[in-house]
Amino acid sequence: MAFGALPASFSAQAAPAPASEEPTSEGPLPPVSPTPQSLARAGEDAGVTERVLVVADDRTDAAAQKRLVRELKSHGAERVDIVAPGETPPSAAGLLTVRLGPGDRTDIAEELRDTEVPEHEEGYALRVSGERPHPEVVLGGTDASGQYYAVQTLRQLFQRDDEGWRIAGATASDFPSMPLRGTIEGFYGEPWTHAERLDQMDFYGDVKANTYVYAPKDDPYHRGKWREPYPKDKLAELGELVDRARANHVRFTFAVSPGESICYSDEGDRKALTSKLQSLYDLGTRAFSIPLDDISYTEWNCEGDRAKYGEPGREAAAKAQVDLLNDVQKNFVATHEGAQPLQMVPTEYGDLTDTAYKRTIRESLDPKVEVMWTGTAVVPPEITNEQADKAAELFGRKVFVWDNYPVNDFDNTKGRLLLAPYDKREAGLSEHLSGIVANPMNQPYASKVAVFGSADFAWNDQDYDAETSWPRALSYLAGGDEEATEALRVFADLNHMAPTFGDTPWQPQAPILRGHVEDFWTAWDDGRQGEAVRELRGYAERIEQAPATIRDGEVQKGFTVDADPWLTATHLWGQAAVTMLDALDAHRAGDEGRADQLLAEYRELREQATAVRVDPPRNSWGKAQPRIGDGVLDAFLSEAEQRIEG
Repeated sequence: MAFGALPASFSAQAAPAPASEEPTSEGPLPPVSPTPQSLARAGEDAGVTERVLVVADDRTDAAAQKRLVRELKSHGAERVDIVAPGETPPSAAGLLTVRLGPGDRTDIAEELRDTEVPEHEEGYALRVSGERPHPEVVLGGTDASGQYYAVQTLRQLFQRDDEGWRIAGATASDFPSMPLRGTIEGFYGEPWTHAERLDQMDFYGDVKANTYVYAPKDDPYHRGKWREPYPKDKLAELGELVDRARANHVRFTFAVSPGESICYSDEGDRKALTSKLQSLYDLGTRAFSIPLDDISYTEWNCEGDRAKYGEPGREAAAKAQVDLLNDVQKNFVATHEGAQPLQMVPTEYGDLTDTAYKRTIRESLDPKVEVMWTGTAVVPPEITNEQADKAAELFGRKVFVWDNYPVNDFDNTKGRLLLAPYDKREAGLSEHLSGIVANPMNQPYASKVAVFGSADFAWNDQDYDAETSWPRALSYLAGGDEEATEALRVFADLNHMAPTFGDTPWQPQAPILRGHVEDFWTAWDDGRQGEAVRELRGYAERIEQAPATIRDGEVQKGFTVDADPWLTATHLWGQAAVTMLDALDAHRAGDEGRADQLLAEYRELREQATAVRVDPPRNSWGKAQPRIGDGVLDAFLSEAEQRIEG
């Protein structure tokens, strides 16, 4: 798989400058992610003037307005005035005017002209025009989230030229394909920190993801100590997180997982569960989940359950779970204003086999309850429309996919960052699912590569293209810097392996490097050895230099922290590859003394590279060796060493 170079998708920030005198309508639109349902060139670009008017009223979403003002001031506006519809001052002539609010507001509906506001939740219409007498932007949302997402699209249309900032002339009519899009923090090992979670909420807002499920396995109050209330300091953090999520139009979903110890028939346990939910409702949470994954249904936690539901087993476990879930949906969710339908994770969450457990769920579980499903396995190599339909049939409703990518908490991911694109999910799934949430890695910033793609897919699965989305994700991490984006591309290729629980990965390791290596051996064996060395040595130098570019450039610093041992190992492996290629070149030239010297240097570098450890580890797999291009880079080096010595 080859990924072509792509322009930066998110414009870098710069000092304010006067707008261009001559707006243009030439050239392609800047890339926008997630891919809109409809986005087209239309008319002249709108220059950003030093003073900008924002037309808003009490129906304008506050978060959208705040983000709009921030983006305008970051892209050339020195002053932004907020005015009510119909109250534009005479001095506004020639100023950029931005109208923001509901799509049915009279001035917005008129100025959108023939650009339609979709009749779809979270939808929006956008129109940018640089026509005289003044440039204008119109942003109309179906609802508050639609307004916010219109601003998120607008911020990607800013472009800079020699004259200053301008906004690309465009129209858009856009909405999400899936109702639920985002992540579930559901991994084992060290949970994310509070600061990392706050950053994630801002990231989800940027990529139009509307769902975050709080379900870290190693939060004791989520699972082992589920009956106990959160300490005051932790509750305060959760409250701040709920507020940050709301500010980014993200639905904070609180999950509590009682299955390891609950007595389903005990009213005291049920009261403890609803008390836990109530404490989060009081903080502003309006979405709740009860995961019942990774527990046993071959034994009860109390004799009362045996008396009420019978001997333990698939059907008995399902009856007990349904009893609990229906109770929570009816007597908690349905009685709390604004609460969303309850979500649950079944104990049988990763296959398509019909069982007494699934039959009981589909026949007895309240149809309002959302059921999560991980695909045909815990880590599925693909998810197809046919599989999704079968899952819906088994559970009696469209399922909500818990996608175990890029999570790296299982044995086959030991020592790995998973930086391949989001892929192998079939176009059209939006017609068969209620949504997708990705389960990220213990490393939150590194997870953004795959989560960016999953949000892109869930927004518009029909037009999703992994080869396009992947470099845009890297560009996002790099703040739009092209050099840093290319360095991330080299690094991510070396961390492209996506394992399953079996022996065959669902995404291969280092496909770009593999192509270079195959070309090298073809040229070498064809007698073009000098050419082969020159070509591959250039790429090996890029491997060697990529970590410094990533660490010293515009890449988000959290990513460099997450990836630190992998970056260290990459630099050493790159040095080793350059040295090996020099040894091959010396061998080709008949300079065996030089070749032997370089081989000794290569072996020292390889030893240093293999000695690097992830320390301290965030993952449950401990102080592991970072896996860098394994099976490709090391195989090439071994083959090259044999060629010299043979």
